[in-house]
Amino acid sequence: MSKLLIVVAALVGAAGTAWAAERPEVTDFTLPNGLEVVVVPDHRAPVVTHMIWYKVGAADETPGKSGLAHFLEHLMFKGTAKNPGSAFSRQVAESGGQENAFTTNDYTGFFQRVPRQHLKEIMAFEADRMTGLVLTDDVVRPELNVVLEEQNMRVANNPGARLSEQIDAALYLNHPYGRPVIGWRQEIEQLDREDALAFYRRFYSPNNAIVVVAGDVAPDAVKAAAEDTYGKVADRGPANARHRPLEPVQDAPRTVTLADPRVQQPSVSRHYLVPSETSAKPGESEALDVLAHVLGGGEGSRLYRTLVVDQGIALQAGAYYSGTALDYGAFGVYAAPKPGVKLHDLENGIDAILTGVLDHGVTADELDRAKTRLIADTVYAEDNQMTLARWYGAALATGQTVDMVRSWPDRIRAVTADAVQEAARAWLNRRHSVTGYLVPSLQPEESHS
Repeated sequence: MSKLLIVVAALVGAAGTAWAAERPEVTDFTLPNGLEVVVVPDHRAPVVTHMIWYKVGAADETPGKSGLAHFLEHLMFKGTAKNPGSAFSRQVAESGGQENAFTTNDYTGFFQRVPRQHLKEIMAFEADRMTGLVLTDDVVRPELNVVLEEQNMRVANNPGARLSEQIDAALYLNHPYGRPVIGWRQEIEQLDREDALAFYRRFYSPNNAIVVVAGDVAPDAVKAAAEDTYGKVADRGPANARHRPLEPVQDAPRTVTLADPRVQQPSVSRHYLVPSETSAKPGESEALDVLAHVLGGGEGSRLYRTLVVDQGIALQAGAYYSGTALDYGAFGVYAAPKPGVKLHDLENGIDAILTGVLDHGVTADELDRAKTRLIADTVYAEDNQMTLARWYGAALATGQTVDMVRSWPDRIRAVTADAVQEAARAWLNRRHSVTGYLVPSLQPEESHS
């Protein structure tokens, strides 16, 4: 191990020991109506982050109605009979707070960051719109145009985003993760008020939701406030079980090429179908986390060091493991070539690096560096209240538990070099992958036919 890494490891080890000793005691409880509540005390500032996560996302939409989960996220800001129009948003702003929302394949979330004394009223507002949403065509139709413009701006006019959509559509042969979260445009255009209301009534219920409160609060006070607000909301019946189609055995690698004259920087990327943190066997997702860091986690990684520094054929290169999901995860590698370098040559360079890991595994130095960095990131994340709330909410919304979140650093420490190589051999299989090429124009050598 290098002297620098020894110093970093010592510093992180010391910080990690203090962090473990001083970590707030995370509390979780469930109300009689089925709502799960997680409290993460953080007394460094008199503010709180309040988040509500509904266990429904784009992968739960009825086929033919893609974009519905995201559309409803927009409509949730349109008011209730008790708090019409933008009353909720005005209250957040007047308190000096912030708010926003997000939709993924597996969950939809809404959050507010406000002074601690406003927590209960925020909970009351959120509890009200859990079942009290009022929608009319006068608000639904204009908002549909807003969503269409968002799709136009984020996807239709963004070659990289369009390629990502096509890669996902090719990666998932049967599973709804192949649909874009924002939706296919021709299906978004057909969504209406009745679609939104039916989806809302089906999924927005206390027994299908998780509330995370991180900040300057006491668990008992949060529980009392939750019982007095969310606790008064009746559930809408049994929670919807999420029975999704499974992926068949994938026997053929796929390639996708997107050519657009607006592309200024070509790139090559490959996505592998892998287990998520929820669906993986014990230790498997942690090994994939470490593998991603060894291959592409910064300037000391194999991809960057080899392709950018040593060979000088790439401007950037990296890897990632996207494992926060209910069903399947994705493992990706990517690189952007220097001018004059062909994508095929760059791809061959990536394959040579992957083959090296498959054949010979990772070194002890690489393993220690990756684990140290991953655990350090966890330590630093504890300093960000919003990150803390997101960490717990995303995990619980995709089938994990509070204990699983808290034990993650220990599970990373337990990863061995053999486990990393085994994960690489099991999951970096070209038959389970899609390779995407982003180019400014389709030249004969770039057709990949």
